Amino acid sequence: MITEQKSRVLVVDDEPQILRVLRRSLERHGFDVVTAAEAATALQILRSMAVQLVITDLRMPDMSGVELCREIRRTSNIPLIIISVKGEEETKVAALDAGADDYVTKPFGMQELMARVRALSRRASIPSDEQVLCVGKFRVDSAQHRVFVEEKEVRLTPKEYDLLAYFLANHSKVLTHRAVLKAVWGENSSEQAEYLRVFVGQLRKKIERDARTPRYIITEPWIGYRFNPAP
Repeated sequence: MITEQKSRVLVVDDEPQILRVLRRSLERHGFDVVTAAEAATALQILRSMAVQLVITDLRMPDMSGVELCREIRRTSNIPLIIISVKGEEETKVAALDAGADDYVTKPFGMQELMARVRALSRRASIPSDEQVLCVGKFRVDSAQHRVFVEEKEVRLTPKEYDLLAYFLANHSKVLTHRAVLKAVWGENSSEQAEYLRVFVGQLRKKIERDARTPRYIITEPWIGYRFNPAP
């Protein structure tokens, strides 16, 4: 009998109670869980074993969650969620700008967190019927999550990849802010416009020749965006 391998989640938090609660909840939902009380240990774990998703607290004794995210993003595009008691837009933007895929404010409902974990996990596990998509000057290998712009490979975080994939699937259409947020972040994110601003800015830096004068991701004032894959 072949046993289905569980997805492994790394939880990083210096509060033992939070680690216990998250471990129990994740394991009940079918995940394999490893924990770390500090960022240095988390980085060692990531170097020593395969991990499919990271959940990290924002405040830790040796390194902030934002700094940990930056370190992880140097070598990996693994899905990453930051949790924190801070809910200010500036803090969320800093986390997303560092490469986090999502941000959950404490106290949070466990069902909400599990929904976000499952959404990010599905992104990495669902196979695509069309393994290679070519649109304009873009080539996307969905099996390996690799993106090429004008035949040059571009490294994207998971959410940047999701956002680009949505733009490519709906290229040349005017897409409202609300529609993009719901498609990429889910039904409960339609009012979190800071997510979209940050990720569009990051994506522009990676795929545009000059992010200040974008050719691909065109802003439609007061409405949203239009994606032109072959300007």
